Amino acid sequence: MDICGTKFFLFKGEFDVSILNIVQLFGGLAFFLFGMSQLSSSLEKMAGGSLEKLLKKVTDNPAKGFIVGMVVTIAIQSSSATTVMLVGFVNSGIMELIQTVSVIFGADVGTTLTTWILSLTGIKGGNVWMDLMKPKYFSMIFALIGTIMIMLAKKQRTKDIGTMAVGFCILMEGMTFMSDAMAPLADLPAFSKMMESFNNPLVGVLVGTLITGIIQSSAASIGILQGLSMTGQITMTMGIPIIMGANIGTCMTAILSCIGVNRKAKRVAAIHVAIKVVGTILWLIIFYGLNTFMHFSFLDKTASTFNIALFHTIFNVVNTAVLIWFQKLFVKLAMKLFPDEKEEQEIFLDERLMATPAIALSEVENSMTKMVDKAFNGLEASTEMLLDGFDADQFTYIQNNEHKIDDYEDHIGGYLMKLTTTQHLSEQDKKKATKILQGIGEFERLADHASYISKSCNEMAEKKIKFSEDAKKDEEKIIHACQEIYRMAVACYRSGNVDIARKIEPLQNVISVMCETYKENHVERLAAGTCTAEQGFIFNDILYSCERIGDHSMNIAAIVLRVSSINMDSRKYMHDIKLRKTPENEKLYEEYYSKYLN
Repeated sequence: MDICGTKFFLFKGEFDVSILNIVQLFGGLAFFLFGMSQLSSSLEKMAGGSLEKLLKKVTDNPAKGFIVGMVVTIAIQSSSATTVMLVGFVNSGIMELIQTVSVIFGADVGTTLTTWILSLTGIKGGNVWMDLMKPKYFSMIFALIGTIMIMLAKKQRTKDIGTMAVGFCILMEGMTFMSDAMAPLADLPAFSKMMESFNNPLVGVLVGTLITGIIQSSAASIGILQGLSMTGQITMTMGIPIIMGANIGTCMTAILSCIGVNRKAKRVAAIHVAIKVVGTILWLIIFYGLNTFMHFSFLDKTASTFNIALFHTIFNVVNTAVLIWFQKLFVKLAMKLFPDEKEEQEIFLDERLMATPAIALSEVENSMTKMVDKAFNGLEASTEMLLDGFDADQFTYIQNNEHKIDDYEDHIGGYLMKLTTTQHLSEQDKKKATKILQGIGEFERLADHASYISKSCNEMAEKKIKFSEDAKKDEEKIIHACQEIYRMAVACYRSGNVDIARKIEPLQNVISVMCETYKENHVERLAAGTCTAEQGFIFNDILYSCERIGDHSMNIAAIVLRVSSINMDSRKYMHDIKLRKTPENEKLYEEYYSKYLN
């Protein structure tokens, strides 16, 4: 067929190809890749939290890791995405290297499901029911249902399911476009001659590796091969090496994900590459070695979408069955390639995890938990020091701890802002993000006041200042009240317990009254000559930090109330509590007042 009279030259052959066929071929490829991206991302959004829980349950048990890897990859339809997650988890310190190996093997098997779905394009029609099994028909039903869900649904999860259905349709239509565009190639001698070069296994492996490395999806490159097979010009001799090469090329995504990560994470990619390369080499040697003597007859048969999917599955299953027993050897190889060295920073949130927002947010939560723990430990150390006496080692710990908390605030805040502005989050994840964004500032301020209290202790030790007996009694009462309020704040933030959050505001009011009362007491002591002005400056600094600890603890309680699912206007509730309008709050206030001021 000669449309527009355009001529193209490949190798030494000449043939006429319609511009429309070329446009359809590349358009089909674009549809295919976009559809796969939409399908994968929608699945990740829907299953993100569950996937993270699955991956975190992985142990050194190879069978369990294999199953988890397979399930996760089936869920998101991408072994590359699973491997990138593993790189991020190891980089963040969530998983150990040995735990990732069996997961990688499971991912290799899980990714074969995609090629089986794509093999449906090769179904031959015969009656209306067989035709309905073809993607070009049944995918349209998916598109219709998905579009209705996107347009009418109010819940984001339902919209994600709709996007997944539309993505599947686009993927299948892309496959159909490519198959239709390649159909005219079957009658071209030059195309047949070009395909013959793939009879050389090494050339086939190289081509499969390059194509997959460029588009970064083995499922996509094998889908292209399945489309080519529908021309009738691809034999199994040509197809098998390309499938092997595609399994090597898929490592490119993991390799790129290692830019900027620590050496532990780089080892994950090294293991992934080693498994694929070693497996391919073994297949080439054993398979073609046996063929030399046994002359496999099926190699000369025309490849179909079905037997390409079948060989892809056999390759990965057998590869896994043989190599999974050598996990420790792969780990040792990775350790040699990337030996240990001192890690530079304590906190690292991997931006690669943002591809799966639910998992990225979960890692932010883990880092936030560490920050809260550090703030709590700093407060405990500083208040105990004020009661028990100055300790140089504890002072150094508190100051270093405060600097680390500053780093946590910077890293978590910056990472979370980027995550929330560049990725779609579910309503539940938005609540979590809000809680963390508001919480990091409050806990950083608490750590500041822990530092200030320890500095007051240090100043008293250096200047050999001691409070009077009456000042010590006031100090002990206010410190015990502060310990109770920040412990409640930490407890309600960790658990989201609304009942604990409700108890904080009354105590904060009592602490404010205590601070005013103790300032007046100090003025009286100054007048009586039992305390000096120098003692007074330090005493007032401590009172100021105690009052601010109460304020920030109250703010943390307000955060918990705002993001909780309680059926009330949390701002009005906090306003009423501040004015002590609720009977519950009146009772709590009186209890705290009696405990600390009577």
